[in-house]
Amino acid sequence: MAAGLPVKTLDNLRAHFLEDKKNHLALNSCVKYGPEEILHCRKNNERVSHIFNHKVPEVKPVTNQKSSGRCWIFALLNVIRQQSQCIFNVEELEFSQTHLFFFDKIERSHFLLKTYADLAKVGEELDGRLLMFLLSNPLEDGGQWSMLVNLVEKYGIMPKGCFSDAYSSTNSRAFVLMLNNKLREFCYRLKEMVVAGKSDVYIDGKIDSMMQEIYRASAICLGLPPTTFTWEYYDKDKKYHCLKDISPYTFYHKHIKPVFNLEDKICLVNDPRPKHQFGKVYTVDYLNNMVAGRPVVYINQPIEVLRTAAIRSLKNDEPVWFGCDVGKNLVNKKGAMDLSVHDHDLVFGFSMLGLSKGERLLAGATMMTHAMVFSGVHIEEESEERKEEISEAPCKVSRWRVENSWGEESGNKGYYVMTDEWFDEHLLEVVVDKKYLSDDVIELLKQDPIVLPAWDPMGSLA
Repeated sequence: MAAGLPVKTLDNLRAHFLEDKKNHLALNSCVKYGPEEILHCRKNNERVSHIFNHKVPEVKPVTNQKSSGRCWIFALLNVIRQQSQCIFNVEELEFSQTHLFFFDKIERSHFLLKTYADLAKVGEELDGRLLMFLLSNPLEDGGQWSMLVNLVEKYGIMPKGCFSDAYSSTNSRAFVLMLNNKLREFCYRLKEMVVAGKSDVYIDGKIDSMMQEIYRASAICLGLPPTTFTWEYYDKDKKYHCLKDISPYTFYHKHIKPVFNLEDKICLVNDPRPKHQFGKVYTVDYLNNMVAGRPVVYINQPIEVLRTAAIRSLKNDEPVWFGCDVGKNLVNKKGAMDLSVHDHDLVFGFSMLGLSKGERLLAGATMMTHAMVFSGVHIEEESEERKEEISEAPCKVSRWRVENSWGEESGNKGYYVMTDEWFDEHLLEVVVDKKYLSDDVIELLKQDPIVLPAWDPMGSLA
């Protein structure tokens, strides 16, 4: 018997395809233009509206992460600058993403080396699932909210003009590939030391030497962040200001934290897998970027709780950091995130939503891939009185305004529109201030988190 599909089956597949004349048109179109162009539903694309009845004040410029995976850092700093604009009375404000990117690489490298050595000491094997997973992409660019808290609380922030982008922060692939290869080498050597019975003091000394190499390479590629900086600027009234010889740590804790305290923010996720109960707190094993750092903790809630919390924040002019599976039902040029913008059924005869959200998580068909910022929302048929309320009652939302970090050329000058149906299907996480959550939700943080395995999709990094 011949290997593979029987010839008769192949003949039947071909005949069935040729029977439908619509397939001939779809073939001719997709071969020439590609499926993305052919799938566009013109009627639904034309209904995209960038008008919102709740919109937080904009801060320029539109940011651009370029060829890097730093969206989680950009999203945080875009939220912080909006909340900080009034402090400095400026029209434009941008904070240094490369500053946090640098220290994330340093801290995450150290976390990996220490974790790997500890796991080797308890007998984890090189070819076991856990160690192989940890080395699959040890220093990827993405991250999670708690990692941002770790970085900012320790290293602070600074204006971008005081530590600007480097080539390897905007085009990070070669830099990260180099560090990943070196870290894999270091981890292998650490395993050898453990097997050889080397002492903890000896191994810690070797980790210190390894970190010198990682630090050197990072400083050469990204630049060396200053320990203090001087920031000179004009405010909206053309008045000169100067913050002289201030550290990034002091800048954040003295000037920014009073209006935007990262430690007051709470991360909610919507994980509807059958075994993952709402009202429970979860964490992911070995997911962190700092030894003894704040753990990554999620409160799992129904999607309506995430929606209500985001609305309450936006109504109070506070933008919302969120994570989603960005590549699904997205038209980049139009800035549309809409389940109906692509008509797969018309062209291919099937839907891309054949599984529920929980089923897609179980099947590996969805995970968090990108972080952005909600900067507005359109609520249908609101009375003038209701517009002024910060209500917990459900609202009928038609669309969300999204600030992205892909530059002005994408979307509508850098801004996107997300339908509420897209929110339900592809949004996984929001971060809001605790004042926008009910006491019973906040009380859940007293639980001991349920620990998910390191490779769980909720551990994916934006």
